[in-house]
Amino acid sequence: MTALDKVQLLLVDDLPENLAALEALIGHAGITVHKAASGAEALELLLQHEFALAIVDVQMPGMNGFELAELMRGTERTKHIPIVFVSAAGRELNYAFKGYESGAVDFLYKPLDVHAVRSKVNVFVDLYRQKRTLSCQLQALQAAQREQEILMAQLKATQAELEIAIRNRDDFLSAAAHELKTPLNVLKLHAQMRERQLEAGDPAAWCSEKAARMVKRETRLVETLVRQIDDMLDISRIRTGKFYLNPAQTDLGELVAGMIEQFSEQLECAQMPVRMTLQPGVVGQWDGFRLEQVLANFITNAMRYAPAVPLTICVSGDEAHAQIIFRDDGPGIAPEHHFRIFQQYEQAGSGNGGLGLGLFICQQIISAHGGQIAVHSLPGEGTAFIIDLPLSPPAVGQAPTA
Repeated sequence: MTALDKVQLLLVDDLPENLAALEALIGHAGITVHKAASGAEALELLLQHEFALAIVDVQMPGMNGFELAELMRGTERTKHIPIVFVSAAGRELNYAFKGYESGAVDFLYKPLDVHAVRSKVNVFVDLYRQKRTLSCQLQALQAAQREQEILMAQLKATQAELEIAIRNRDDFLSAAAHELKTPLNVLKLHAQMRERQLEAGDPAAWCSEKAARMVKRETRLVETLVRQIDDMLDISRIRTGKFYLNPAQTDLGELVAGMIEQFSEQLECAQMPVRMTLQPGVVGQWDGFRLEQVLANFITNAMRYAPAVPLTICVSGDEAHAQIIFRDDGPGIAPEHHFRIFQQYEQAGSGNGGLGLGLFICQQIISAHGGQIAVHSLPGEGTAFIIDLPLSPPAVGQAPTA
């Protein structure tokens, strides 16, 4: 028998023999009978249990059946319980009318008709079970509806994310095509020009000075292409969880000085003097290649967004952490864009070229080392990027050995 099949009935009568007789008359499997010898006892039971039917004697000392019914009808918990009155008084007292006025659903006179009592009890028990079943079904439907609403909300959120991802993909492909096409077109023009010069037999076009300038320009174009392709490959590695570190003992000051030397010609062309304050002996277990990638990004960003102003780089450290600070006196970044510039396909300033991946990849590299990047900037007050690194990266995310 399930919980839905179990039903409780309340019998109220001040005479024990009447209660026993009623219980014997209606008691059967699936019905639990609770007996009360007074209205007060009945009220206590009504607070403790949920009843399908209350059979109440009219004439009781203290609180009679009509008074008990009025109290039941005035309480939210009990006002819907069907009440059947029982009375030994004659029909001439018109108790039935008063009982219906008190909210009764039926009125029985003693001596009770066995078949009538059982029939009425069965009707109310069946109605109660049906009501409870419907209530459970309604709750199940409401729960299913809530789940459906949650699923719909999740579906809409997923759809919105997918639409954003598709837009980002299209934007990325468009930007990538544009950015890759620019240096390729220049390389193509250089090749066509050399082809025409060879066909024309112009030896002056191949003097060492012109050839050196041409080689230098083409080398920079190739480096730009390689850097952009590397950025795209890094994004793929990050998304597939194959972004690894190869930490080794690295002197941070030497690494920074080496990168500035590597970019010396570009910095000179950008008219950007560099001031370095490098604390000696800042050594940690880092992936030097990846940190060079971060340094290169910040140096090129400084040249792109803050040309012709000084760039200050400071390296310092203690027993547990190292810090690199890049500071320029350029146009600055509005506070509302500080978080955005570290997102994919986003750029600082007005977006002067590039795929918008550099700072995102830098943040992933520094995070993989267990560090973090902060930005302090206001429009017209320059920009400072602060990189904090633990001397040893987490023992995860290292490239597998062969």
